[in-house]
Amino acid sequence: MTILKPNRIAFAAFGALALATLAGVSSRASAEPFIIPPPKTDVATNTATSSEPRSIVLAGGCFWGVQGVYQHTKGVLQAVSGYAGGSADSARYDTVSTGSTGHAESVKITYDPKQINLGKILQIYFSVVHDPTQLNRQGPDSGTQYRSAIFTSQPEEQKIAKDYIAELNAAKIYKRPIVTKIEPMNGFYPAENYHQDYLTLHPYQPYIAFNDIPKVDNLKKLFAADYRDKPVLVRDAKATN
Repeated sequence: MTILKPNRIAFAAFGALALATLAGVSSRASAEPFIIPPPKTDVATNTATSSEPRSIVLAGGCFWGVQGVYQHTKGVLQAVSGYAGGSADSARYDTVSTGSTGHAESVKITYDPKQINLGKILQIYFSVVHDPTQLNRQGPDSGTQYRSAIFTSQPEEQKIAKDYIAELNAAKIYKRPIVTKIEPMNGFYPAENYHQDYLTLHPYQPYIAFNDIPKVDNLKKLFAADYRDKPVLVRDAKATN
Protein backbone atom coordinates (compact mmCIF):
# COMPACT_ATOMS: atom_id res chain seq x y z
CA MET A 1 0.00 0.00 0.00
CA THR A 2 1.31 3.45 -0.89
CA ILE A 3 1.48 5.83 2.04
CA LEU A 4 1.58 9.55 1.39
CA LYS A 5 2.95 12.18 3.72
CA PRO A 6 0.42 14.68 5.06
CA ASN A 7 1.63 17.45 2.74
CA ARG A 8 1.29 15.16 -0.25
CA ILE A 9 -2.15 14.01 0.84
CA ALA A 10 -3.29 17.59 0.35
CA PHE A 11 -2.49 17.27 -3.35
CA ALA A 12 -4.12 13.88 -3.63
CA ALA A 13 -7.29 15.39 -2.16
CA PHE A 14 -7.75 17.48 -5.29
CA GLY A 15 -9.04 14.30 -6.92
CA ALA A 16 -10.89 14.52 -10.19
CA LEU A 17 -11.19 18.29 -10.02
CA ALA A 18 -7.41 18.71 -9.87
CA LEU A 19 -6.81 16.30 -12.70
CA ALA A 20 -9.22 18.27 -14.85
CA THR A 21 -7.07 21.39 -14.49
CA LEU A 22 -3.58 19.95 -14.12
CA ALA A 23 -2.98 19.63 -17.85
CA GLY A 24 -3.18 23.40 -18.29
CA VAL A 25 -1.17 24.16 -15.17
CA SER A 26 1.56 21.65 -16.00
CA SER A 27 1.87 22.84 -19.58
CA ARG A 28 2.29 26.43 -18.42
CA ALA A 29 5.00 25.36 -15.97
CA SER A 30 6.86 23.30 -18.54
CA ALA A 31 6.53 26.10 -21.14
CA GLU A 32 8.89 28.27 -19.09
CA PRO A 33 12.02 26.16 -18.57
CA PHE A 34 15.00 27.77 -16.84
CA ILE A 35 18.38 27.29 -18.51
CA ILE A 36 21.66 27.83 -16.66
CA PRO A 37 25.27 27.67 -17.86
CA PRO A 38 27.28 24.47 -17.34
CA PRO A 39 30.11 24.39 -14.78
CA LYS A 40 33.46 25.72 -15.93
CA THR A 41 35.29 22.74 -14.44
CA ASP A 42 34.32 19.09 -14.58
CA VAL A 43 35.61 15.55 -14.10
CA ALA A 44 37.88 14.62 -16.96
CA THR A 45 36.31 12.02 -19.24
CA ASN A 46 39.61 10.65 -20.52
CA THR A 47 41.03 9.43 -17.22
CA ALA A 48 42.07 5.83 -16.62
CA THR A 49 39.01 5.19 -14.49
CA SER A 50 36.53 6.83 -16.85
CA SER A 51 35.17 3.47 -18.00
CA GLU A 52 34.04 2.60 -14.48
CA PRO A 53 30.54 3.66 -13.42
CA ARG A 54 30.44 6.59 -11.02
CA SER A 55 27.76 7.69 -8.60
CA ILE A 56 26.61 10.83 -6.84
CA VAL A 57 23.82 11.29 -4.31
CA LEU A 58 21.56 14.34 -4.75
CA ALA A 59 18.73 15.67 -2.62
CA GLY A 60 16.27 18.21 -3.96
CA GLY A 61 12.87 17.81 -2.36
CA CYS A 62 10.66 14.76 -2.80
CA PHE A 63 12.72 11.93 -4.25
CA TRP A 64 9.92 10.88 -6.62
CA GLY A 65 10.62 13.75 -9.01
CA VAL A 66 14.39 13.70 -8.66
CA GLN A 67 14.48 10.01 -9.50
CA GLY A 68 12.07 10.47 -12.39
CA VAL A 69 14.20 13.14 -14.06
CA TYR A 70 17.41 11.14 -13.93
CA GLN A 71 15.71 7.94 -15.04
CA HIS A 72 15.00 9.83 -18.26
CA THR A 73 18.60 11.07 -18.60
CA LYS A 74 20.93 9.36 -21.08
CA GLY A 75 24.05 7.91 -19.51
CA VAL A 76 22.39 7.26 -16.17
CA LEU A 77 22.62 3.54 -15.43
CA GLN A 78 20.41 3.61 -12.34
CA ALA A 79 18.63 6.13 -10.13
CA VAL A 80 17.51 4.86 -6.73
CA SER A 81 15.38 6.77 -4.24
CA GLY A 82 16.61 6.63 -0.67
CA TYR A 83 17.87 8.45 2.38
CA ALA A 84 21.21 10.12 3.13
CA GLY A 85 22.58 12.28 5.92
CA GLY A 86 21.45 10.23 8.91
CA SER A 87 22.06 6.83 10.46
CA ALA A 88 21.05 3.40 9.20
CA ASP A 89 18.61 2.74 12.03
CA SER A 90 16.52 5.82 11.18
CA ALA A 91 16.45 5.31 7.41
CA ARG A 92 12.74 4.56 7.24
CA TYR A 93 10.08 6.60 5.51
CA ASP A 94 7.87 7.19 8.53
CA THR A 95 10.86 8.19 10.67
CA VAL A 96 12.54 10.39 8.06
CA SER A 97 9.21 12.16 7.54
CA THR A 98 9.43 13.60 11.06
CA GLY A 99 12.37 15.76 9.96
CA SER A 100 14.37 14.79 13.04
CA THR A 101 16.73 12.14 11.65
CA GLY A 102 19.23 14.22 9.70
CA HIS A 103 18.26 12.33 6.57
CA ALA A 104 17.24 13.97 3.33
CA GLU A 105 15.09 12.27 0.72
CA SER A 106 17.81 11.59 -1.85
CA VAL A 107 18.57 9.79 -5.07
CA LYS A 108 21.72 7.81 -5.79
CA ILE A 109 22.59 8.36 -9.44
CA THR A 110 24.94 5.83 -11.01
CA TYR A 111 26.16 6.94 -14.41
CA ASP A 112 28.49 6.05 -17.25
CA PRO A 113 31.13 8.81 -17.49
CA LYS A 114 31.68 7.96 -21.16
CA GLN A 115 28.12 9.08 -21.87
CA ILE A 116 27.53 11.85 -19.33
CA ASN A 117 29.76 13.78 -16.96
CA LEU A 118 29.17 15.07 -13.47
CA GLY A 119 28.91 18.63 -14.72
CA LYS A 120 25.91 17.79 -16.89
CA ILE A 121 24.24 15.93 -14.01
CA LEU A 122 24.69 19.00 -11.79
CA GLN A 123 23.49 21.35 -14.51
CA ILE A 124 20.29 19.33 -14.77
CA TYR A 125 20.04 19.27 -10.97
CA PHE A 126 20.23 23.04 -10.62
CA SER A 127 18.01 23.84 -13.59
CA VAL A 128 15.11 21.38 -13.89
CA VAL A 129 15.24 19.10 -10.83
CA HIS A 130 14.55 21.69 -8.13
CA ASP A 131 14.85 25.27 -6.93
CA PRO A 132 18.21 25.45 -5.10
CA THR A 133 17.29 28.73 -3.38
CA GLN A 134 14.57 27.19 -1.20
CA LEU A 135 15.83 26.43 2.31
CA ASN A 136 14.61 23.17 3.86
CA ARG A 137 11.66 22.95 1.54
CA GLN A 138 10.73 22.30 -2.07
CA GLY A 139 7.38 23.29 -3.47
CA PRO A 140 4.63 22.12 -1.08
CA ASP A 141 7.00 20.03 1.08
CA SER A 142 8.85 21.52 4.05
CA GLY A 143 11.38 20.21 6.54
CA THR A 144 15.08 19.38 6.59
CA GLN A 145 14.28 16.06 4.90
CA TYR A 146 13.50 18.09 1.76
CA ARG A 147 16.69 20.16 1.82
CA SER A 148 18.85 20.80 -1.21
CA ALA A 149 22.06 18.82 -0.74
CA ILE A 150 24.87 17.17 -2.68
CA PHE A 151 26.49 14.22 -0.93
CA THR A 152 30.06 13.71 -2.13
CA SER A 153 32.50 10.87 -1.52
CA GLN A 154 35.54 12.27 -3.33
CA PRO A 155 37.39 15.61 -3.02
CA GLU A 156 37.10 16.07 -6.80
CA GLU A 157 33.31 15.89 -6.64
CA GLN A 158 33.21 18.28 -3.71
CA LYS A 159 35.35 20.85 -5.53
CA ILE A 160 33.30 20.69 -8.72
CA ALA A 161 30.05 21.15 -6.82
CA LYS A 162 31.43 23.94 -4.63
CA ASP A 163 32.93 25.81 -7.58
CA TYR A 164 29.72 25.47 -9.60
CA ILE A 165 27.61 26.92 -6.81
CA ALA A 166 30.04 29.83 -6.52
CA GLU A 167 29.87 30.40 -10.29
CA LEU A 168 26.08 30.44 -10.32
CA ASN A 169 25.89 32.77 -7.33
CA ALA A 170 28.50 35.13 -8.81
CA ALA A 171 26.57 35.27 -12.07
CA LYS A 172 23.37 36.01 -10.15
CA ILE A 173 21.56 33.27 -12.04
CA TYR A 174 18.87 33.21 -9.37
CA LYS A 175 17.14 36.06 -7.58
CA ARG A 176 18.22 34.58 -4.24
CA PRO A 177 21.45 32.84 -3.14
CA ILE A 178 21.78 29.09 -3.58
CA VAL A 179 21.30 27.27 -0.27
CA THR A 180 22.41 23.83 -1.45
CA LYS A 181 24.59 22.10 1.12
CA ILE A 182 27.59 19.97 0.19
CA GLU A 183 27.70 17.13 2.68
CA PRO A 184 29.97 14.10 3.12
CA MET A 185 28.60 10.80 1.84
CA ASN A 186 28.46 8.73 5.01
CA GLY A 187 25.88 6.23 3.81
CA PHE A 188 22.99 5.86 1.40
CA TYR A 189 19.98 3.74 2.28
CA PRO A 190 17.51 2.76 -0.47
CA ALA A 191 13.90 3.68 0.22
CA GLU A 192 11.06 1.20 0.45
CA ASN A 193 10.04 -0.58 -2.75
CA TYR A 194 6.81 1.38 -3.17
CA HIS A 195 8.81 4.59 -3.54
CA GLN A 196 10.91 3.27 -6.42
CA ASP A 197 9.88 4.26 -9.97
CA TYR A 198 6.99 6.20 -8.43
CA LEU A 199 6.75 8.84 -11.18
CA THR A 200 6.58 6.22 -13.93
CA LEU A 201 4.06 4.05 -12.09
CA HIS A 202 1.78 6.95 -11.02
CA PRO A 203 1.99 9.69 -13.68
CA TYR A 204 -1.59 10.85 -13.08
CA GLN A 205 -1.39 11.02 -9.30
CA PRO A 206 -2.10 14.73 -8.66
CA TYR A 207 1.11 15.37 -6.71
CA ILE A 208 3.20 13.82 -9.50
CA ALA A 209 1.23 15.48 -12.31
CA PHE A 210 1.47 18.91 -10.74
CA ASN A 211 4.99 18.91 -9.29
CA ASP A 212 7.08 16.34 -11.13
CA ILE A 213 5.89 15.68 -14.69
CA PRO A 214 6.77 19.30 -15.66
CA LYS A 215 10.35 18.59 -14.55
CA VAL A 216 10.63 15.69 -17.00
CA ASP A 217 9.04 17.87 -19.68
CA ASN A 218 11.65 20.56 -19.03
CA LEU A 219 14.44 18.01 -19.21
CA LYS A 220 13.21 17.05 -22.66
CA LYS A 221 13.06 20.69 -23.77
CA LEU A 222 16.28 22.01 -22.26
CA PHE A 223 18.45 18.93 -22.61
CA ALA A 224 17.03 17.23 -25.69
CA ALA A 225 20.35 15.55 -26.50
CA ASP A 226 20.48 14.06 -23.00
CA TYR A 227 16.85 12.98 -22.79
CA ARG A 228 15.61 9.45 -23.33
CA ASP A 229 11.96 8.61 -23.64
CA LYS A 230 12.18 5.18 -21.99
CA PRO A 231 13.26 5.51 -18.35
CA VAL A 232 15.73 3.17 -16.70
CA LEU A 233 13.75 1.64 -13.84
CA VAL A 234 14.76 0.06 -10.56
CA ARG A 235 12.28 -2.75 -11.05
CA ASP A 236 13.87 -3.67 -14.40
CA ALA A 237 17.32 -3.87 -12.81
CA LYS A 238 15.96 -6.16 -10.08
CA ALA A 239 14.30 -8.38 -12.67
CA THR A 240 17.61 -9.00 -14.44
CA ASN A 241 19.59 -9.77 -11.28
